[in-house]
Amino acid sequence: MQVASFTGFLRTILIIMLVWYGVKILMRFFAPYVVRYMSKKMQERFSGQFQQEQEAKNRPKEGETIIDKIPERRQTSDKKVGEYVDYEEID
Repeated sequence: MQVASFTGFLRTILIIMLVWYGVKILMRFFAPYVVRYMSKKMQERFSGQFQQEQEAKNRPKEGETIIDKIPERRQTSDKKVGEYVDYEEID
């Protein structure tokens, strides 16, 4: 009876080892594809977040005043400002 349980134990260990090494070999072949797929998805997610952030920066906040065009200033100053008026204090 002990021989049968020992062979069953060896058989179980052998199956576990075969599955373990089979998964390792399969992962060696498929890991580059999985990593490439995951990195592509992460890049899409980050670029989407970046675009949303840029749109949020460009979008005016509620209650904010926006000036599309600042008018040009003409620097025309006269040296003659006006006449000087001297006020006297009355007690």
